[in-house]
Formats: sequence, C-alpha cells, structure tokens
Amino acid sequence: MVRITPDPIDPAQIYDLITTKKAGSVVIHYAVVKPMAGVGGTTSYIDYATNGDTEAELRDMADKLAAEFALEDVLLIRRTGRLRVGDIISLAAVSSPNSGDAFEACKQAIGRLKKMKTIVKAEVCG
Repeated sequence: MVRITPDPIDPAQIYDLITTKKAGSVVIHYAVVKPMAGVGGTTSYIDYATNGDTEAELRDMADKLAAEFALEDVLLIRRTGRLRVGDIISLAAVSSPNSGDAFEACKQAIGRLKKMKTIVKAEVCG
C-alpha cells in the first residue's frame, strides 16, 4: 500500500495498516524533520510538494521491494505540505516471515524514499 498525504502520520495507526498474518517480523521507520543548522541557520520548516506522479513512483518502489525480498506486505507513506522540526516526513513499513528480509527491505525503502524524483523540497531556515 502507498499513500501521499498532507495530513500528519499517526504512529499509533501504522501497525494496523500492514498485513501481518504470515509475518514473523515487522519493521517500521519514520523519517522526521531534523533541526539542521544550514547556511541560513537552523531549519524552521520544510515545504514538500509533488511534481509528477508520486503515487506511481511509490507504487513502483513497493513493487520492486516485494520482488527483491521475501515480504508479506509493504507500506510507504510520504507527506506533502509544510512540515516543522519533529514532524514525520515519510514512513516505510514492511512485514516478512523473517527478520533479515524485513530489516534490509526497510533499509532499502528508506534510501529510495530519500531519492524520490517526484518530491520537491524547499527548506526554510531562520
């Protein structure tokens, strides 16, 4: 499953969204806005927008992860809009019969979410 949303990601609801009937391992990772000290100072907020078919890009990522690893389910969520320090930017969650595939697939998902071509990021420092 993939989602693009301007709404906050609620960690309490994530486990219920991923299929776990055959899973022996579930790995969930949240990427959050960090207070980076850039050229203009500390991050105040970041605006994220879509530029292209973001849902298709996420779906392609999920399909490739499912083909590369022994997974029961993949959940990728990407936020858009204005996010402040501490807000969740994205989520990668996978379930698998084994922990090795679950951890490696989640690690790969994190890297792929960071490199999305259809997400435009504008960081504002203050």
